[in-house]
Amino acid sequence: MTRIIAVANQKGGVGKTTTTVNLAAALAALNERVLLVDLDPQGNATMGSGIDKGASAASSYHWLVREQDFARVVQTSPAHFDVMPSNIDLTAAEVSLLQHQQREFVMRELLAKVVSKYDYVLVDCPPSLNILTVNALVAANSVLIPMQCEYYALEGLSALLDTVDGIREQANPQLKIEGLLRTMYDPRNGLTRDVSRQLIHYFGDQVFRTVVPRNVRLAEAPSHGLPILLYDRGSRGSLAYQALAAEVRKRNAE
Repeated sequence: MTRIIAVANQKGGVGKTTTTVNLAAALAALNERVLLVDLDPQGNATMGSGIDKGASAASSYHWLVREQDFARVVQTSPAHFDVMPSNIDLTAAEVSLLQHQQREFVMRELLAKVVSKYDYVLVDCPPSLNILTVNALVAANSVLIPMQCEYYALEGLSALLDTVDGIREQANPQLKIEGLLRTMYDPRNGLTRDVSRQLIHYFGDQVFRTVVPRNVRLAEAPSHGLPILLYDRGSRGSLAYQALAAEVRKRNAE
């Protein structure tokens, strides 16, 4: 059964896109059939997957708003997962979707036509609560929340959990928390350790055991248009996302 996971956090700069791209690559390396849907108009997940957003004739905008055929828009990453690419055209989708009568359900209906082709669908959400993020949360089975272990991240987490509760009540009662992922983790930092302890205290098993460390090679990989698995397979960042993929698979098997 296909698992649709929205990767979301209303706070920017927490490793959301890095997580979406590298989890997709790590799952694909485990022979899972993976689709990454880039819902951020910046198109960073598209570029990080090895696809030139500027050269794409069609994007997620054409799929969501103009209902262009999925097969004509989707592309394949060098890391062997499919990508629904994004570019600046997607900014126009917000206005168009707001005029749609069933605007929160557009993505759910479109994904339903193709979801059987995949084991996992990962959706890279924009770093804001807009109609695109709402579409992702309504379509998803679960939400994966990357976050840094710092004070302001806890405030952002509270806002996102309120949003998830609202989506559950109004449109998607089955939506669950896939897990909280600690990113840019530096165990030498006292605040990092303190926030990490608080997360485990309040959320228990919802916090992934895997932590993603601060890692230069992981930060370099997007500039080469490659997931870390292809850029430096043996780096600490790569090993962390391979561990996360195994943990996600285990959770879903259970």
